[in-house]
Amino acid sequence: MDVVIRNASLPDGRRHIDIGIDGGRIAAVGPALAARGAREIDAAGDLVTPPFVDAHFHMDATLSYGLPRVNQSGTLLEGIALWGELKPHLTQDALIERAMQYCDWAVARGLLAVRSHVDICDERLLAVEALLDVKRRVAPYLDLQLVAFPQDGVLRSPGALENLKRAVAMGVDVVGGIPHFERSMADGAESVRILCEFAAERGLMVDMHCDESDDPLSRHIETLAFHSQRLGMQGRVAGSHLTSMHSMDNYYVSKLLPLIREAGVAAIANPLINITLQGRHDSYPKRRGMTRVPELMAAGIDVAFGHDCVMDPWYSLGSGDMLEVAHMGLHVAQMTGQEAMHACFLAVTQTPARILGLDGYGLEPGCHADLVILDAGDTVEALRLRAARRLVMRRGRVVSEAPRAGARLNLPGRPVGVDFRLRPGAAHEVGLDVKNT
Repeated sequence: MDVVIRNASLPDGRRHIDIGIDGGRIAAVGPALAARGAREIDAAGDLVTPPFVDAHFHMDATLSYGLPRVNQSGTLLEGIALWGELKPHLTQDALIERAMQYCDWAVARGLLAVRSHVDICDERLLAVEALLDVKRRVAPYLDLQLVAFPQDGVLRSPGALENLKRAVAMGVDVVGGIPHFERSMADGAESVRILCEFAAERGLMVDMHCDESDDPLSRHIETLAFHSQRLGMQGRVAGSHLTSMHSMDNYYVSKLLPLIREAGVAAIANPLINITLQGRHDSYPKRRGMTRVPELMAAGIDVAFGHDCVMDPWYSLGSGDMLEVAHMGLHVAQMTGQEAMHACFLAVTQTPARILGLDGYGLEPGCHADLVILDAGDTVEALRLRAARRLVMRRGRVVSEAPRAGARLNLPGRPVGVDFRLRPGAAHEVGLDVKNT
């Protein structure tokens, strides 16, 4: 073996585990592995996890905040208008430079797989060409999956459907859509049919912005589930956002969830963005803005969290930290039980990897040696602290390292160092009921 990581804690609760790596893949996982001559890395009891995965992002817009001007209202519609103003002034070089900078941020955060929507409503397809170039450049250290996204509506925007087909022919991986932005509910439903049939003919996956609205009658997810089942696309389709579900009545949702589950459609929520863009017309009571994450999970539907935006016309914050995304998601969804918090960790690792169809993802023998050592003892502590990424590995090679988080105090009579973590067993000493999940 080339490398052995010693004394790791794993997301499933196992502790004191070694991970042997050979030829860029995981060769063995177990206690006290024999590995003569291998390089040894001491995890020191810290959590070792597969890399973070962002199931929903817009890399063509990232780091464009303030161009051509700042979103003064902070609303979704002003963001879309700003993007429309910016598109004619985009250049490939600027798109590539911003995307490459973001990919550097992502790797440093242990984020090694991103599904990015790319706007195809610009006849020049500049953003498509730019992100295909970025995809080739970052392939050695980051999996970038691209979605052909008709930002202005595939039927509403002249030439969008042909542009989408051109983008797929150029090498874009996934078919996208935005039915709630079409001119009518009927047009939205028709766009779902057209796009699903196109994807089915070519054996492609589908990921649609779906019902990103506060309108309880925006129900395109039902249409997406119908066509997914009709066309036999189970496991290849995702609905992103689904925020209208936060306003639907419980009776309708009780019928809707089994339809989504039977159709094998995944759900992708975007906590940071959903809670800031939705509910803008509410006074009080005020809706939380995110889809029904716990209910979707309880129905057996794959649910992932996406970052969606970082410093772009829609969102002026963000840093590529999927732990921040999951941390916000668990608060908004009130998922503060131990198992629920663990599920939120899986929503930025294991579950989106399954939705994206990533090959060789995981910590089992035979998987790619892509992993992250976090300054935390378990998944819940990682979320609590938004833990520092001590080490990021891609195909068995260390691509990023950082020191443990801590602080040095200058207080009389107090310890010089502060560790924000609880030592193993300390939770029980202070009366907390902690369960490994």
